[in-house]
Formats: sequence, structure tokens, C-alpha cells
Amino acid sequence: MNKVILIGRLARDPEMRTTASGTNVTRFTLAVSRPFQDQNGERGADFINCVAWRRQAENIAKYCVKGSQVAVEGRIQTGSYDAQDGTKRYTTDIVCDNCTFLGSKNSDSNYNASVNNNFSESEPSMPTSDISEDPFKDFGEEIALSDDDLPF
Repeated sequence: MNKVILIGRLARDPEMRTTASGTNVTRFTLAVSRPFQDQNGERGADFINCVAWRRQAENIAKYCVKGSQVAVEGRIQTGSYDAQDGTKRYTTDIVCDNCTFLGSKNSDSNYNASVNNNFSESEPSMPTSDISEDPFKDFGEEIALSDDDLPF
């Protein structure tokens, strides 16, 4: 059985692309807090690459931004490719079967919308969260990251 359930915040804005055959695909990175603290009392986070397809990909790209909290249900998929420098690179992604928008940390609404591949055009439009405030303001100490620290 290959089943993954994660809850975290988007580490960057999702990126949607369309394949040559016209299928939408969205890639995003989920920052998931570790359940334990290190020697200094700090909690680390894992940055996990995720991919969603078709209508679900459209909804994630449309309604989620960096800092949005989501629950992802899916499966692990591994792969490899040859990099431009001639080395072989290995990838591990979570392929999303279901993604639930949990909103931003400072959101006043109790909005929980489940998005799956059966989403219907006739359903009412989903509300968006106010992201004018820093979604990580109550998250703990600031962690300085550079682009070199991220695995993508």
C-alpha cells in the first residue's frame, strides 16, 4: 500500500503548467513541521514536493498561495532524470489524489473546502483567504532560508 497524508503550508506559490496533450499539472512544495524538537527546543520542517493533475491542479493554482495551509492525500512516486551536467538526479514527489484547503492561520472563517478530481463547475465558487497579513506571524521563530537551502 502506498498512501500519504500530510498537513502543511505551501513554501512557495504553486506553479501550473499544461502538458503537450493539454493536461494541467501543478507543482508545489509543502512545508510540514516535524513532531519533535531538537536539542535547542526548535521544531524543524520537511519540504516535500507535491504534484496535482487536471481540475485539482487548476484549483490549487487558483486558490492557494505561499503560506496557505492544506491537507494532501496521495501516494509517493519516485523517478530519475539526467541533469544537464551529466549526473543522474533522483526525485520523490507526492502525487495528490485529494487536497483540502485549510485556509491561512489568521483566517476568521472556518472554511474547509475539499477539492478532488470530481469537482463540478456548477458548485459555488470557493471563498479566498485574506493574505494581507503575514501567515507565519504566530508560527514561531524566524528561520532564515536562502534559495540554496530549498531542494528544488
